[in-house]
This record gives sequence, structure tokens and C-alpha cells, in this order.
Amino acid sequence: MYLVCSRRCGSRMFRALFAEVDLDAGGGFLDYQVVQPGYVCLGCGSPALDVGEVPAAIDADRAADEPAMRLEVLCPVCESLVEVLPEGECPNCGAPLTVA
Repeated sequence: MYLVCSRRCGSRMFRALFAEVDLDAGGGFLDYQVVQPGYVCLGCGSPALDVGEVPAAIDADRAADEPAMRLEVLCPVCESLVEVLPEGECPNCGAPLTVA
């Protein structure tokens, strides 16, 4: 995790907005858990960003942008060799094709 202010005010202190804190019977800190990412800069009150999450977000975008793998299968209805996406249909006769 690496938090930065969205207004670049230079503050190095932030507050987690959606965090659960575990305490003992005397009120002493035990543990915390960030339930949902959301942070605010304590210097100026602007939203803070976790730039440590950027590489994972870029990888997820790349994976979503990759085209699906097309497969060559023999249609059981019209018996033609066709290239389709998994769980697609035959472009010649419209029969549903399942690839196992």
C-alpha cells in the first residue's frame, strides 16, 4: 500500500474510511481490517489514492482486453469445420456448439 493525496498537498497522513478495528476488553488495539478501499488525506480532506494498486489494475485491464481464444470444431449438424469462440454457435447453420 502506498497512499498519496489526490490534490498532491504533500501530507503523509491519511484515514481509512471503511476499516474495522478489533479491540480488547480494556480498549487496547488488537488488529484492523480494511473492508473497502477508501482513504482521505488528513492534511486537506481530499480523497487519497493507493498507487500501490496500479500495477494490479493495469494487469486486470490487459487481461480483459485480450481477445478470446477461437477454436476449430466440426459442427455435428452441418458437418462443416468452423472456427468459433467457446460456447459459440455454428456460423453456417446456427447450431449451438459446446467445446469440451
